Amino acid sequence: MHYSRIMPLVAGQRFLASTAVLMNEVAKLVICLTVSLYDISRNLPPSTPASTMLKTLYNSVFTNDSWKLAIPASLYTLQNTLQYVAVSNLDAATFQVTYQLKILTTALFSVTMLGRSLTARKWISLLLLTLGVAIVQLPSGSAPADAAQADAPQSKLHIPTSMDDLVKMGGDLVSHLTRRSATYEGIQEDQGLAHPQMNATVGFIAVLIACTISGLAGVYFEKVLKDSNAKASLWIRNVQLSFYSLFPAFFIGVVLKDGEQIAEKGFFMGYNYVVWTAIAFQALGGVVVALCVNYADNIAKNFATSISIIFLVGGLLVMFATYLYSSPGRRQPPANIASYEKTTIDDSNFEDKAESGARNMDTGAGPSSESRRAKRED
Repeated sequence: MHYSRIMPLVAGQRFLASTAVLMNEVAKLVICLTVSLYDISRNLPPSTPASTMLKTLYNSVFTNDSWKLAIPASLYTLQNTLQYVAVSNLDAATFQVTYQLKILTTALFSVTMLGRSLTARKWISLLLLTLGVAIVQLPSGSAPADAAQADAPQSKLHIPTSMDDLVKMGGDLVSHLTRRSATYEGIQEDQGLAHPQMNATVGFIAVLIACTISGLAGVYFEKVLKDSNAKASLWIRNVQLSFYSLFPAFFIGVVLKDGEQIAEKGFFMGYNYVVWTAIAFQALGGVVVALCVNYADNIAKNFATSISIIFLVGGLLVMFATYLYSSPGRRQPPANIASYEKTTIDDSNFEDKAESGARNMDTGAGPSSESRRAKRED
């Protein structure tokens, strides 16, 4: 995403973040609609006409409580827009480090909105997770990661010391979210497209707001998924979420913010394979996040995201090797010791001697009582 905002211009133009946010929601809507129709078709007879399936889908999406998804949909749209503002004003490493604050905001909203209780041990683990992921994301060297960042001017963080500075910072942030005008200031911004100027203060504020919105929207979406009485599948909920996200993304972002530029230069100006790849990753990531929230919770989702940042192929190989080393091997059946050792008493010889003694007693072969008495008298 960061490279898409600082890469060389495509036909002299850079794509608009508002159009990317809208296309992200459209892609998620198409994916979720396809899976939802497939699920509905599995529960209906094979000869069911397409009109019946579409009617069933419509009734499932627009239920009585579907309006609840409009709130997190609007929040997610604002979060995505702020992400583009942040990556346009911060380098990739700084953005990743500061964006991990969403781990703490998610935990805070989970406690306040869902009534969960986190022990001191869990809070410490969350702090360590945030710190660990931030350390991993720190750049190893002082040189820029790519040529585009080398050419771009380095941004500096400005801490406000007065109310005027704070008001100016707020104005800079709002200027990134409002439409451009035909004034000289707007023309000056257009001249900086080839070498975009990064404002670290605006990027940092955008990240903080995006982290807060991410925690709030994620916990609210989890609450709707798990507390609703309506029997709606996860894919239906995602269809509702993506559908309601289209309205703020289109009317506020595309029409009000960048309507003039889009009408003049086209909706897909500045698009190339890099932009489409970023949009695809954003859409697939949103679907995966919904799956994780449905089957676990938002805190577990943040842990999984952090693991994916730290571990990739190497981490998976290490974990698999650890499993192979620690797992017990195939056990051999115990040996039958009695079959290899000779018993103390030979049962066959004992029985032969017993039978021989019994025969001798019957035939009088042994010493008689009279001979024993004679020996005593002598």
